[in-house]
Amino acid sequence: MSKKPEITKPEKRCQIDILVSGRGTNMTALIQAAMQPEYPAMVRRVISNRADAKALSVAEAAGIETLVVAHKDYDSREAHEAALAQVLDADRPDFICLAGYMRILTGDFVKLYSGRLVNIHPSLLPSFKGIDTHERALAAGMRIHGASVHFVSEGVDDGPVIAQAAVPVLVDDSAESLSARVLAAENRLYPRAVELLARGDVRLSNGRAVFSRMDETATDAALFSPALSE
Repeated sequence: MSKKPEITKPEKRCQIDILVSGRGTNMTALIQAAMQPEYPAMVRRVISNRADAKALSVAEAAGIETLVVAHKDYDSREAHEAALAQVLDADRPDFICLAGYMRILTGDFVKLYSGRLVNIHPSLLPSFKGIDTHERALAAGMRIHGASVHFVSEGVDDGPVIAQAAVPVLVDDSAESLSARVLAAENRLYPRAVELLARGDVRLSNGRAVFSRMDETATDAALFSPALSE
């Protein structure tokens, strides 16, 4: 009878807080990854600026503590961020993951958590920063599209890239079909990027993402679209 492979548990799991505004599909991917004993990070809390965010009920069903810091309850963006910072400072997470958090953060807030604040964006940065990325990729005639996880900087979708995933753009794609394909890639990419952070394989230094070692899973394979014939 063969023995089951032993699961190697990390000596210390880093703590992450997740900021959400909507349904939280990438949040769910992070929570599911964190449920695996070998994963080097655990979700401390999910925080939303909207009380009606579907992500809150999803997180609660998974046994994750949630909190609402509603932006509409504050007179200014700075006042809202001060309340959010108070919560984060009490939690003391190692990393703060934006997962569909639909608020533009001020430079002061970003500086406060520099190197610990990360985001996922539905494009291959630096292309198509901002909104409507799938429509813009189609309008530009792109053959490759994708998603990026990056450190958050003071510019919108402008921080150093941690990890990316590419998907082909098909000739009959709509914005909806392309969005669904990219979202599936996002759900795999974000946990991988957080794993790199939690293991100390990447960090922010002097405005750049610095990697401590090469990704052992990387290959020389490339995604070609249209595909090359054999």
